[in-house]
Amino acid sequence: MIERWHCLEHLSYIDTITMRAYYFDNVPGDQRLLHDSGNPVSDEILKSTGVLHWHIPTSQQDEIEVVAKERSYKNRDIITITKQGLGDLYESKLKSFYEEHMHEDEEIRYILEGSGFFDVREHPSDSWIRCQVDAGDLLVLPAGIYHRFTLDEKNMIKALRLFKDEPKWTPLNRGDATDVNPFRVDYLTSIAVN
Repeated sequence: MIERWHCLEHLSYIDTITMRAYYFDNVPGDQRLLHDSGNPVSDEILKSTGVLHWHIPTSQQDEIEVVAKERSYKNRDIITITKQGLGDLYESKLKSFYEEHMHEDEEIRYILEGSGFFDVREHPSDSWIRCQVDAGDLLVLPAGIYHRFTLDEKNMIKALRLFKDEPKWTPLNRGDATDVNPFRVDYLTSIAVN
């Protein structure tokens, strides 16, 4: 998976800020809280799951074009998640984002404003790794990885979503069918887990 990081060499400006990642504490309560177990996750462990991340300050957004070109991201849109913007749908949307799921495409998010958490399943331990994203973070989740998303207590995020093909966001909730989904099987093969 490390070869997927080669495009870093072509960026003229990348901040050395590292995205904060740690094991989720599994304590019941508001999903928007930190849920920090006190056990940090190293970049090496995160890379072993296939998750990629960069920090590109929002003042340097043109650098996103370099990543997009190198990784063949052809389309994009912007999503804003706030209570005010979603109105009565806010709680149900947050709940649906937090359902454990996978996609048959990469999930690529560049955070423009606000903050939140992407939780990814470590395999084979099945532990949750919480990735805290803030403005300037670019996160790429591989197709087939189980994950979920939530806002933090600030209740706002604005993100650029990038897509290899036509914009789509189809979550496949975890179950027997997703465990044998070809994209899930390919994902497990790519991280060399049997």
